[in-house]
Amino acid sequence: MTKNVVNMIDHTILKADATKAEIVKIVEEAKEYLFASVCVNPTWVKTAAEMLASTPEVKVCTVIGFPLGASTSETKAYETKNAIENGANEIDMVINIAALKDQQDEVVENDIRAVVEAAKGKAIVKVIIETCLLTMEEKVRACELSVKAGADFVKTSTGFSTGGATVEDIRLMRQTVGPEIGVKASGGVRSREDALAMVEAGATRIGASSGVSIAKGEQSSSSY
Repeated sequence: MTKNVVNMIDHTILKADATKAEIVKIVEEAKEYLFASVCVNPTWVKTAAEMLASTPEVKVCTVIGFPLGASTSETKAYETKNAIENGANEIDMVINIAALKDQQDEVVENDIRAVVEAAKGKAIVKVIIETCLLTMEEKVRACELSVKAGADFVKTSTGFSTGGATVEDIRLMRQTVGPEIGVKASGGVRSREDALAMVEAGATRIGASSGVSIAKGEQSSSSY
């Protein structure tokens, strides 16, 4: 796999029972392969940041309002500020999915903007829209609202719902946001072929717990 595709991988471990030893392993792998980031739950941000202090090219990514997106905007903003204080460089936040489905676009936009403003100048923001729960029209609307709110990326999935990234969704998201906004494919990207297909469709980041397998051109059985 070409080096630039490896550099697109957010090497991810978000399971609830991840131990410190597993976090350390993921971070060491990210340092070895120079992945774009490690993506960890907020409780592990400080650990990852300390381990990556001498490897600034590998960022620390964390998740906000995860995995349901159902916490308040104020809570998401506080989580964001706290994560940045602990060393996060990248914030992957989950939208208010119910508000989107209820056509409360202003609520969704303001929810995203609260995180964008909390991170402004300190971390980039990726917006998880949870594509598997949305209609095509809702996916488009979620992407449009993310752009309006000032997000840096749109992202397909948490990896904890009913499905993950698809080539069709990546293509739709890229068409909707245009060339300037990042698109992250996450959930179910397990092989080199999967990753290349997502990139071909318009993805600029790959979220996967299978980063090493992808880099080696192997197939992983991981669900994220």
